[in-house]
Amino acid sequence: MSEKKDKKIKVKKTDKEPDDIEQLRNELEALKQEKNELFTKLQRVSADYANYQKRMPKQVADSIAFEKETIIKALLPAFDNFDHTLDKARHAENIEDVIKGVEIIYGQMLDILKSFGVEQINALGERFDPAVHQAMMQRSEPDKEEGLVLEEFQKGYKLNGRVIRPNKVIVNKQAAETTEDTSEQAEVKNDLEGDAETAQEQ
Repeated sequence: MSEKKDKKIKVKKTDKEPDDIEQLRNELEALKQEKNELFTKLQRVSADYANYQKRMPKQVADSIAFEKETIIKALLPAFDNFDHTLDKARHAENIEDVIKGVEIIYGQMLDILKSFGVEQINALGERFDPAVHQAMMQRSEPDKEEGLVLEEFQKGYKLNGRVIRPNKVIVNKQAAETTEDTSEQAEVKNDLEGDAETAQEQ
């Protein structure tokens, strides 16, 4: 009986072998096809990246050239107005007309800068802010508060909210002597008031 069972088992194994081999061959073929597809995609991506690396410097250069051209074209009308104003200034009898013309052009220039995200930084009369102001020197004006910007040497500007040039300014600094004098005056005043009270009591 045991010999017959062994024979049956062997027969069953040999019957399954062709199916297993066929399945493995199919799986192998599928893996080969998948590998070829992935390799083809990799080659395509590699070629696209190589082309991108070649194109990128030219695209950047073209973009910079376009931006320069846009800015220059925006400034040309202001330069035209400068030209007309200078021409009229040579024959102007009234200096106020010249000043008015320059002010108009100045406003036009500011509008052009604003269209490109550039804005002036306010400084005069503001409290000193080291994030946007650069102190060139200090000056003492007792009637104005400590740290106030008294004068501008040079305008400051921001580009899209980022400081590209700080204002160069003079900052108010209360003199130490003035503070000491005030303290001394207060002490003298207190002494005088004390003497007056003593005299009244007597």
